[in-house]
Amino acid sequence: AGAARARHGPVGMQSALFLAVRHGGRMERGSRRRSEPEEADKGRMKRTIIKDWKARLSYFLQNSSNSNKRKSKKAGKHRNYFRPSPEEAQLWSEAFDELLANKYGLAAFRAFLKSEFCEENIEFWLACEDFKKTKSPQKLTSKAKKIYNDFIEKEAPKEINIDFQTKNMIAQNIQEATHTCFSAAQKRVYSLMENNSYPRFLESEFYQELCKKTPISRAAQGT
Repeated sequence: AGAARARHGPVGMQSALFLAVRHGGRMERGSRRRSEPEEADKGRMKRTIIKDWKARLSYFLQNSSNSNKRKSKKAGKHRNYFRPSPEEAQLWSEAFDELLANKYGLAAFRAFLKSEFCEENIEFWLACEDFKKTKSPQKLTSKAKKIYNDFIEKEAPKEINIDFQTKNMIAQNIQEATHTCFSAAQKRVYSLMENNSYPRFLESEFYQELCKKTPISRAAQGT
């Protein structure tokens, strides 16, 4: 009688429906029989998550490699990004800058932000880093306008989350662009990533797998 009430109560019915959907409509009886399919589901879900991460990483690493290939065409150099050792991956948890300074780590973090639909933050930060290295005044102005159009102005395609006052200040500063045009906004975005996205990345399934002594596979290398 107790088992019947449990199956037909609100919580029991939800569990039964959940299992029915997950196992092709078959009703599992008994906690011992339920646990095996649930563990199998968790294993499949884990493999799916890791596979998705590796696919995203391949995309970002390939784009990074292609970009570097174009930049270093004259020198004839081309660098691949290989999966880090567990010890190297563990260093990323010591400081956010350690993660950003590593090519593979940066690509992994970008993939993570993309999965959270906020990749505009790291893209803006990278655009600002490139902007600060620009020497030509003409290029500085054109890059400033592009960054503004892409990330700052209202309803920009990759609009970042900064306050109205900072946006207005940037709009004024890019008229006579200097290397500090986006400094306040970049610090704001850096802080958002460091305090919010970075801790979640360190807790992610993919990062935890990278830190394990036994690798997932030999894949997820740059091409």
